[in-house]
Formats: sequence, structure tokens, C-alpha cells
Amino acid sequence: MIEMVYNQIKTQITFGKMINTQDQKLLMLLRQNARASITELAKAMHVSRSTIQNRIARLEASGVIRGYSVQLGGEFSASQVEAHVSIKVFQKLTARTNASLEDISQVSQLFSVSGEYDLIAIVQAQSLEELSAVLDDIGNLEGVERTNSAVVLETRFRR
Repeated sequence: MIEMVYNQIKTQITFGKMINTQDQKLLMLLRQNARASITELAKAMHVSRSTIQNRIARLEASGVIRGYSVQLGGEFSASQVEAHVSIKVFQKLTARTNASLEDISQVSQLFSVSGEYDLIAIVQAQSLEELSAVLDDIGNLEGVERTNSAVVLETRFRR
């Protein structure tokens, strides 16, 4: 009993939300296939469909699950060129720069980071030419002091 309580507290501290081991397993299954049916999830977890429905509803209501997204696959995904772009921003223009980056459809993610650079943008393009144009666009944005790009050669795994 003490170990069970310890594991629940540990989980709460780790994730900052009220989730347990079963919730973690459900999240893992949904990360693998967000379109899995309630029946498939229930079978994989050896619980009833209503238990899965209630868990998902609770995780959505608490903000642990914010939404569901599409994962690109096959030839389309393989044809994408991706770069991680470190961006140094003039501090007084950070909000404007963030908004401008959000308007660039090829910027799939934007992270605020510590260190020499202020932001890291994940850029996905259909070709090296398109990537080059997007990198130029980013470098020319008002508020961008300088950038440093790393083109992804191979994705080893993605969760």
C-alpha cells in the first residue's frame, strides 16, 4: 500500500498533473496511434471501454491531452527536409518576432531556450530550395539579430 501511494505521488510530482501508470500507458498508446479506437485501447490495456472513455475524458478536461494531430508518413514524410534553426532576437522585438514566425507555415514548432540563442524553430519544407527561401525569410524578419541552422540528415526516432 505504501509503495502504491509513493508511486502515485511520484507520478504527480513528475508530471505536475494527476496521472497514474495506466494514464501513462494510455498516453503512450495514443502517441503511437491517436486514431486507435476505444475498443482497441481497451483491449491493449485489458480494461473496459467505459474505463478508457472516462480516462480520456479526464485527461482532456485536465489539459493533459490538448488535442490530436496528424503524423506525416510514407513518401511524403521522407521527402520533407527539416532544419533546426537557432534564432537570436533583439529583446524588445521578441513578441513581434514570435508572431511573425508563427505566420510562416513551414515553421512547425518554436521553442524558447536558454543560452546564446533565444529561440529554436523547427522548419519543414518540401525541398532544399524551399528550405533555403524560408531560412532567408526568417533571417530577414524584423527582430532577428542572427540565425544558425542545422539541417536534419536522418530522424532516428520520433515519439
